[in-house]
Amino acid sequence: MAQAVDASKNLPSDPRNREVVFPAGRDPQQGNLETPINSSPLVKWFINNLPAYRPGLSVGRRAIEIGAAHGYWIFGPFAKLGPLRNSDNANLAGLLSAIGLVVLLTGALSLYANSNPPKALASVTVPNPPADAFNSKESWNNFASSFLIGGIGGAVVAYFLTSNLELIQGLFG
Repeated sequence: MAQAVDASKNLPSDPRNREVVFPAGRDPQQGNLETPINSSPLVKWFINNLPAYRPGLSVGRRAIEIGAAHGYWIFGPFAKLGPLRNSDNANLAGLLSAIGLVVLLTGALSLYANSNPPKALASVTVPNPPADAFNSKESWNNFASSFLIGGIGGAVVAYFLTSNLELIQGLFG
């Protein structure tokens, strides 16, 4: 068996001897690699359909979608795994903690906006980054304010659903 593996190393037709990682665009000066993961059609489709890269969205809409998703999923760990998880106010503590973290994240986005961030560059996975978003201090500040609105809204929705779970289950079955 070991001899067969050693013998296959000398066969160019063996698929195990083919290169699978290349410089992006076959130009080694770019400093980006094209791998079977980041250049696969499924990964490209998924990444390009995320709100940050989806074409045709305004900066505010991008930020509201991203903020709502973050506010919604941040609520759960605070409410169900936090120190008040066994109390009657666990959901309220989760809501307030999620809102606090969203406010901190908004502050971090505002600080980043004031640091003159570079424009988004094209890559193997995202060949056409959105031109209107993430290219100026104003667009980053608009992103941060809309992220705050979406994040608080997502946390409130998660709080409402968790607090009224029995009522919702009664309505649907």
